[in-house]
Amino acid sequence: MSGFVGFMNNILYKPYIVPLFLIAVGIYFTIRTKGVQVRMFKEMFKVVSEKPADEKGISSFGALMVSTASRVGTGNIIGVCTAIILGGPGAIFWMWITAIFGGANAFIESTLAQIYKKKADDGTYYGGPSYYMQNALGQRWLGVIFSILIIFTYAVGYNMLAAYNLQSTFATFSFYNEKSTPMVIGVILAVFFAATILGGAKKLTDVTGFLVPVMGVLYVAISLVVLVLNAKNFGAMFGLIFSTAFDFQAIFGGFTGSVIMWGLKRGLYSNEAGMGSAPNAAAKADVVHPVKQGLVQTLSVFIDTLLICSATAFMCLSTMSVNPADYVLEDGGANAAGYVQTCLHTALGSFGPVFIAISMTLFAFTTLIGNYSYCEGCFAFILKRDMSKTEVTIFRIIAIILVFLGAISSAGLVWDTADMFQGLMVVCNIPTIAILGGVAVKALDDYTKQKKEGKAPHFRAADIGLPDDAVDCWKGERI
Repeated sequence: MSGFVGFMNNILYKPYIVPLFLIAVGIYFTIRTKGVQVRMFKEMFKVVSEKPADEKGISSFGALMVSTASRVGTGNIIGVCTAIILGGPGAIFWMWITAIFGGANAFIESTLAQIYKKKADDGTYYGGPSYYMQNALGQRWLGVIFSILIIFTYAVGYNMLAAYNLQSTFATFSFYNEKSTPMVIGVILAVFFAATILGGAKKLTDVTGFLVPVMGVLYVAISLVVLVLNAKNFGAMFGLIFSTAFDFQAIFGGFTGSVIMWGLKRGLYSNEAGMGSAPNAAAKADVVHPVKQGLVQTLSVFIDTLLICSATAFMCLSTMSVNPADYVLEDGGANAAGYVQTCLHTALGSFGPVFIAISMTLFAFTTLIGNYSYCEGCFAFILKRDMSKTEVTIFRIIAIILVFLGAISSAGLVWDTADMFQGLMVVCNIPTIAILGGVAVKALDDYTKQKKEGKAPHFRAADIGLPDDAVDCWKGERI
């Protein structure tokens, strides 16, 4: 299994597959949308506060919190530190690049998910890449494959990884026992996870809607304290990031292990822009124009990478006294938890490791919830019907068991498996949105046109030349 996963990753993360797909298509959509992720930044904050038309519907903010719960997780701490240790400080620059151009990909895929979303019998909405692959591209088989990949990526790879990353954070404490502590943490995490997912979709958005903002604000606040304490190191820190980001001799000497690749891998793992995961949350939002969710999900990418990931990187790199290279393990892996714990201990004393442990607990929990929320809808797509109560129960039990198994697993295979599945998602989704992206661009033009005319933007399929039979929602006369 390990050999197969390694073989696949060597193929996927060569320059001309996942990296090319992400960056090239991101640049393409940045140009086509005239830099929507920058020029409409202010608009993102306006639309995120809008209420749904139906009380049963999920608001833009609720959809943002579900997608951000998946994005903002253990990858923002452990993933960032792994990239710094194995790729060098310059990996942070390439994470920023992934987020900036990935913001355009996120806008396109989430707008498409809204345009081609479906309405359930109870009045709520659902959808995602599998649905626009089937209904717009006309390739149901691709949608089925993509749904399977989401289930394996999130219920297996990402959730097991989140559980492992959480328990590894406690390794620096004196009470940690390699044999018993991971099992205890795994049981506790699985129990809380079970209590949450048995509450249904509305429960998921309620929990994430509360935890994600609290978690993010607290984490950024502490990072600012650390930055103030290390203000004298700012110049050296940024110099280190940019000088190592452009070490082209090292980059092209071994691209798959280079600073660029680690930045792209961990940037993708963290913000998920272009993977096709967040559109599953975006499709659930009850909004009057698809572009509004495109903007909201672009904001989620920026919150994740430019804010939370940067907070982690700056807290660690601003200490300057801790060498990331000292945390490379003998097997070529990274002791990311040990690195961030040491950095925070240097800045904040004994409070530092405790703060990271608390942050990891909250991040891991919300990640588990956000990740799981994508999976049941994918089963419904594959089966062409809603899952029965028995099927839902069986899947939830399996998901709970996987959380426990993740806590007691080894790091290498879990990380590599997550990288493989997320890479395969990119290979399916990015070419699809490259083909269908013109529909989202037309929707953006329609939105900006109505704004210029002083209207509150509302959308109908006919407004951009789509026939009513091409969509399930947005039908009616041209406005």
